[in-house]
Amino acid sequence: MVPVAADYDERITMRAWETLLSGETGDARFPVRSLIHDSWSRCATGGINAQQSEAPLNSGKDEIEYLTRANNDLLAAARRSFATIGRLLDGTGAMLVLANGEGMLIDAIGDKKTMHDGMDIHLAIGGKWTEDVVGTNGIGTALWTGEPVFVHAAEHFCAGIKSWTCAGSPIRDPYDGTIIGVVDLSGHPNIFRPHNTALVAAAAREIEKALADHQNAERTRLLEAFIASAPHYRRSDGLMIVDRRGRPIYCSNLPDAPDSPFHDQLLQGRGWRLQFPEADTFAALASALPQGMQACNISPLDLDGDLRGAALVFPSGRTSKRTYPSRPPHLGEAAAQIVGESEALLAAVDVACRVAQSKDVTSVLIEGETGVGKELFARLVHAGSRRTPTDPFIALNCGAITKELFGSELFGHVSGAFTGASREGKPGVFELANGGVLSLDEIGEMPLEIQPFLLRVLEERLVQRIGDSRSRPVDVRLIASTNRDLKQEVAAGRFRRDLYYRIGTVCIHVPPLRDRGDDWILLLDHFNRRIADRIGGALLDFSDPALEALQAYQWPGNVRELRNLVERLHVLSRGSPVEVADLPEEIASPLKPDMPAKIAEATAMPILSFEDAERQAVLGALKAEGGNLSRVAQRLGISRPTLYRKLDQFGIRRGFV
Repeated sequence: MVPVAADYDERITMRAWETLLSGETGDARFPVRSLIHDSWSRCATGGINAQQSEAPLNSGKDEIEYLTRANNDLLAAARRSFATIGRLLDGTGAMLVLANGEGMLIDAIGDKKTMHDGMDIHLAIGGKWTEDVVGTNGIGTALWTGEPVFVHAAEHFCAGIKSWTCAGSPIRDPYDGTIIGVVDLSGHPNIFRPHNTALVAAAAREIEKALADHQNAERTRLLEAFIASAPHYRRSDGLMIVDRRGRPIYCSNLPDAPDSPFHDQLLQGRGWRLQFPEADTFAALASALPQGMQACNISPLDLDGDLRGAALVFPSGRTSKRTYPSRPPHLGEAAAQIVGESEALLAAVDVACRVAQSKDVTSVLIEGETGVGKELFARLVHAGSRRTPTDPFIALNCGAITKELFGSELFGHVSGAFTGASREGKPGVFELANGGVLSLDEIGEMPLEIQPFLLRVLEERLVQRIGDSRSRPVDVRLIASTNRDLKQEVAAGRFRRDLYYRIGTVCIHVPPLRDRGDDWILLLDHFNRRIADRIGGALLDFSDPALEALQAYQWPGNVRELRNLVERLHVLSRGSPVEVADLPEEIASPLKPDMPAKIAEATAMPILSFEDAERQAVLGALKAEGGNLSRVAQRLGISRPTLYRKLDQFGIRRGFV
């Protein structure tokens, strides 16, 4: 016996339908599910022919080609799910169909006999299955209610479809939540199972996830296309980038005052979009803009030779702020990962881009506090300097290597060079990075006795493995990074002066987050979207008090701390929006009066150097983690041995907190 819904009875349902058609019911409810009752009522009052046996069908070649072209994004997003499920449906008597937001079928896959039978009722590509033309059905009723539904056998409104069962689930646009399609499982009544609705709902969610991935990739590519051209664009200008559907996917420096022309359109919801002209030209786009938004420069954005969006630049009229050249387009993802528009950050990016394109600079020093994103700048230099896509990028954290293994890690060793050496020998990071970039992070942690050997390799461009008499040529660009003030390290005798001048040919200072103005809000949005996309969750919303607390915070852990906070909130926040109570104590509350006086005094001291900033970061992390050194090291992004050295360096006792 085929299981059906507990409140479904074939004879009672048919009798209710016949009573409805006879007009004898008055205002009484039919003995059917409320979903079916409401749908039947709409069909009856809408004049649907209850004896209809099929849906309208547009089967012409031109119509099908137009359907396919107009719904290309939805079809592409559904391709993987349909291929996976479709293979499993052969011989099951079921078919899976995809409809667009107008109820037009645009794809179908599944059991061949069932698909053939479906042609009898026009359950095929080109068929239109909205309630207003074919009555109660899984596709049309899902579009109407906006919820997953099933319609079984006699529950259909039209007589010719009562020999079918179907379950449909709406597909929503990740951009604004509007319904853009339906995925539906259909077949003869013997395929009905209560979990059919769950199956199509899961398929709809997979399609929505694929759509979100595509939209995020499209957004990144459009931003890169704009960065590559950026005609006469200044960072102080207002900027809106729209996709090919006229939806704003990026806005910057647009005024949000109530009397601003952008206020009603952009700030009242994400559903607003520009009305593009019919032809693929932007000559008429300016006139299509709302009043007050027409004083802009419009540039088309092409992807793979197709017009896919536009950049609208609203000149600010300000010229006092220094501007920097656009990031070269070939830097691609490496440039996109560095998020921010502050003067300090743009200056660092500008230096990195110029170094990347210079063949004369073989060594670069990147300075900045822990967590500011020094490795991103190292990768930016690598992206700009590589000659082929396969040029290596090798990173080594000097703070995570024991003193005994330093030489082996840098230069490699031959078989039997020392106790515990690999039997086959091992190349060092210089050989592994040959032809590319070697990034030495925390270079200030390198033992003093190893530094002359590093200097020799940099000078001679030759490396000799430990225990070997043969020298091997290497072509490597060295990018050293540090959170220490190496000038002070040189003065204290902990770092060789000649090595400092060799690696410091060009210095890139990456500013701390507290010196980057409003970049924190851009980073908050960046991490919010990236983490939501990765875990398949919704974007976090922040209350005004929570944003004020985040703005007032000094971010001793810098960008890494902000990223970790957003990840934590995605897991632990108690609802939407995020409130001050959801934030960590050190952000939500000011320093407590009973905090040890030495910490309060230390964390209130002005920052005079990198070492001061580093000391304050350590003290802040100790306070936040209650003295738990494992969590302090994790918070700062360093190893425990490195943390112990820093505690000794700054004279901080472990029982300080």
